[in-house]
Amino acid sequence: MTQAPARPQSSQPGQPAPSGSTFESLDPATGEVVGTFPVHGEAEVRAAVERARSAAEWWSALSFKDRKVYLTTWKAAITRRMPELAELMHRETGKPRSDAMLEATLGIDHLAWAAGHAGKVLGRHRVSPGMLMVNQAATVEFRPLGVVGVIGPWNYPVFTPLGSIAYALAAGNAVVFKPSEYTPAVGEWLARTFGECVGRPVLQVVTGRGETGAALCRSGVDKVAFTGSTGTGKKVMAACAETLTPVVIEAGGKDPLIVDADADVPAAADAALWGACSNAGQTCAGVERVYVHERVYDEFLAEITRRAQGLSAEGGDDAKIGPITMPGQLGVIRRHIDDALERGGRAVVGGADAVGERFVQPTILVDVPEDSAAVQEETFGPTMTIAKVRDMDEAVELANGTPYGLGATVFSKDNGMAIAERIRSGMTAINAVISFAAIPSLPFGGVGDSGFGRIHGPEGLKEFTYAKAIARQRFKPALALTTFERTEQADRRLAAIVKVLHGRG
Repeated sequence: MTQAPARPQSSQPGQPAPSGSTFESLDPATGEVVGTFPVHGEAEVRAAVERARSAAEWWSALSFKDRKVYLTTWKAAITRRMPELAELMHRETGKPRSDAMLEATLGIDHLAWAAGHAGKVLGRHRVSPGMLMVNQAATVEFRPLGVVGVIGPWNYPVFTPLGSIAYALAAGNAVVFKPSEYTPAVGEWLARTFGECVGRPVLQVVTGRGETGAALCRSGVDKVAFTGSTGTGKKVMAACAETLTPVVIEAGGKDPLIVDADADVPAAADAALWGACSNAGQTCAGVERVYVHERVYDEFLAEITRRAQGLSAEGGDDAKIGPITMPGQLGVIRRHIDDALERGGRAVVGGADAVGERFVQPTILVDVPEDSAAVQEETFGPTMTIAKVRDMDEAVELANGTPYGLGATVFSKDNGMAIAERIRSGMTAINAVISFAAIPSLPFGGVGDSGFGRIHGPEGLKEFTYAKAIARQRFKPALALTTFERTEQADRRLAAIVKVLHGRG
């Protein structure tokens, strides 16, 4: 087991000077102190951003190839020390070590993809000037913004922030990272290992609570990438609006899983249970609602009930489901379960007594009204609602019946793509669950109350850049149009050309 991390010191690469006040990171399963960290205030955050801005001048001047070398060195360092990182994640979030290793693996894969594809996606390339401007050579490239502020979540403290950090760095930006106050040790570990590989404050971490995040929004960064609840996302947008700082928001979800009549029912039940209960249900793109065709509803319910009855949330090295990381979430989960039961729902697994002081047992609710909190609001716990539908039209209508639109899942042997195309979500998996998150070339993000903008993939690289367009005249035009000496004859010729090019409907 790793030692509790020492309080970060200013002499370490990527760390701002400590402040006077501190806070503790706690193991949610035991309450033991994992580490003590400084609360960085506005002045310290601004100082970190200024250091990052100086480092960004050097970092952005490197070629894509040179940046790839540094990022690959960091990737290798993380890979070699994965057990250490996974142990730290386990202690700060409570998630099983095997899940922590899986998370680290996915983060490493995204880091590798971003480093390897940035040049191809963002580098200068030619575009057609069109017939009217045939005398011009046209190019576009994507240039780094400068300094990006990343505000990360606690539920996936490596994979999720790396979806912004890795892509922003690969694009040539410096990054100031504010991890969740529940997982500061993981954030400090990432910045420290990067600093050991690069030796300059291109990636820095600032720690603290909401006030530190607000200070980052107002610090003069060139963009903020936020992952968290919809409510906090609105506060981040409001703070960033004061300085016209652009944002990418990955907010909450209430993701549906649809089971068609021709689905592989055991596979669908297995995926639904894992999607709802892995990471103790604390997954923005996890499964919270399930809609099952009436022809396979009874079979599906029996299958998932059997599987769920063999699961439990507990401590210990063999646990498959860990504790609820954020204590305040226990009240939300309890309220959703109680509301569902009071309004006529039934718990076929778990129920009113499922919520303990640190752990929540898997809970499956049926016959729950669609306007209940358990269906309409993000629960963020190991629970799900299951509803019977007469056909896929009803399933899609209900799946689209919340303000959220992050991810979705469809199980169908023949109709998966047709159903997936009708779901209002940024991402959909067919005959698997959350598979889109593990594919680095696919963009990740949502619509509606789930936010906007994208991380991952080419879109994730471009998210942290601005497009630079250049037009270069190769030879004089046949028609001189951008001059006060333009003649009536030139106007007539232009009109004739446009008619030939575009006059036919």
